[in-house]
Amino acid sequence: MDHTGVEPVPTAVEVDPYETALAQLDAITDRLGLDDAMRQYLRTNRRELTVNFAVRMDNGSTAIVWGCRVQHNNARGPCKGGLRFHPDVHLNEVRALAMWMTWKCAIPNIPYGGGKGGVKVDYKSLSPTELENLSRAYASAIGPLIGPDRDIPAPDVGTNPQVMAWIVDTYSREKGAWSPGAVTGKPVNVCGTLGRDAATGRGVQFVVEEAARYRGLPLEGATVAVQGFGNAGQWSAELLAGRGCRVVAVSDTSGGIYNGRGLDVEAAIAHKLATNRIVTFKDGDRITNDELLTLDVDVLVPAAFENQITAANAARVRARIIAEAANGPTTLEADRILVEKDTFIVPDVLASAGGVVVSYFEWVQNRQGLFWEEKQVNASLARIMRKAFGQVASLSEKEKVTMREAALMLGISRVAEAAKLRGMNHS
Repeated sequence: MDHTGVEPVPTAVEVDPYETALAQLDAITDRLGLDDAMRQYLRTNRRELTVNFAVRMDNGSTAIVWGCRVQHNNARGPCKGGLRFHPDVHLNEVRALAMWMTWKCAIPNIPYGGGKGGVKVDYKSLSPTELENLSRAYASAIGPLIGPDRDIPAPDVGTNPQVMAWIVDTYSREKGAWSPGAVTGKPVNVCGTLGRDAATGRGVQFVVEEAARYRGLPLEGATVAVQGFGNAGQWSAELLAGRGCRVVAVSDTSGGIYNGRGLDVEAAIAHKLATNRIVTFKDGDRITNDELLTLDVDVLVPAAFENQITAANAARVRARIIAEAANGPTTLEADRILVEKDTFIVPDVLASAGGVVVSYFEWVQNRQGLFWEEKQVNASLARIMRKAFGQVASLSEKEKVTMREAALMLGISRVAEAAKLRGMNHS
C-alpha cells in the first residue's frame, strides 16, 4: 500500500482520459453552438476534494492513503457516481469519469449529475479487516460532500456491495440517523435493490439487442467477445449467451480464453470467482487481451478500463458492433479509425448506463420506503435503455453523426438546458 499520502502521478498512459473527455465535450459544444459561458461552465468541475487518511493495518502499522471525490455537475440533480479502489487511480482519471457520469445520467434522462471517487490502493492485497478500515476511513473523509440530496456514491472497480454497506453505515453513524439513500449498490439486505448486481450487464444486453436489430444482425448465434471479466463483463456474457449468442472469448488482467465453438459461460464465471484468473480455465485456448480485441466476432464488449482500443490496434478490430461496457475504452483516434471502417459503436455513456439507472431505482425505493420486485426493476430498466437507444439512434440519423456524437449531443444539451433554466448558480 502507498504510505505517502500524496496525490499520485499517473503511470505510463497512452492517452489522458480527462483530455479525451474534454475534447469530446468541446467538439459537441461547438456542434450545439453553446455560448462561451456555458462551455466554460460545462468544462469545470463543481467541486474537487482530495483527502489523505489513516488506515490501521493488521500488523499494527498505519498507512496514509490518498483519495478523492470529484463532483462534475449537479444541474439536473444530486451528483452520482462510483468509488474506484485501484493502485493506478489518479485525479485526471476521476475527473474524466465524473464528467462522463454527468452525460451518462442525462442520456437516459435520470435526474442526477455526475460524480466519481477514487482511492489509490492495491485492494487485492488487503485483508477483509484492512478493506473495512480503509472503506470507513475514506467514507468519513469524504462525508462532508456526500448525502442522499448531494452526492450518492456507488460501487466501481475494486468496490462491491459490502464496501457500500460499510460506507453507508459510517455515513449514517456520523449523521446520527440511518440514511440508506446516501449510497447505492448496497446489499439487498441493507436496503439495496434486487437487480442491481446484474444492472450494467443487463443494460449492455438491451443495447446489443437494439443494435443488432438496427443493423440487421441476427442475435441467435452471433459471436461475442468480452474483454474484462469482472461484474459487468460476467453479466454481459451470461445474459447475451442466454439470448442465444455464442460467447467465444473472455479475458481479464491475467489474459484470455478463446473457444470458437462457444464457451460454457456459467463454468467460466465459476472458475473466475474461484481462482480470480480466467486464463487457467481449461475450456479453450489462451489468448492475449489484444488478440481478443481483434477477433473476428459480431459483437465486442470492452468491459475493462479506459484506453483499450487505441490507434495501435483499432485498424485490426473486426467486430461489427462494439458495446462499451467500460468507461472510455476507446481513444479519440481509435474512434475515428473505427468510424471509417463503419463499425457500429454503442458508446460507453449509453451502453454502460444500466448500473446508474438501477442505482436510481434503489435511491427512489430508499426515499419512498418501498421495495420493488426484481421483475419491476428489470422491466423498468429495459424500457429506459431501449428508449434511450432509440432517441440516440434517431438523433444520429437526423444529424448525420455517429452514435457517440449523438449520445453526447443529447446528454450535454439536457445538462445545458437545466443549467440555463437554473441560472448556473445553484449550490
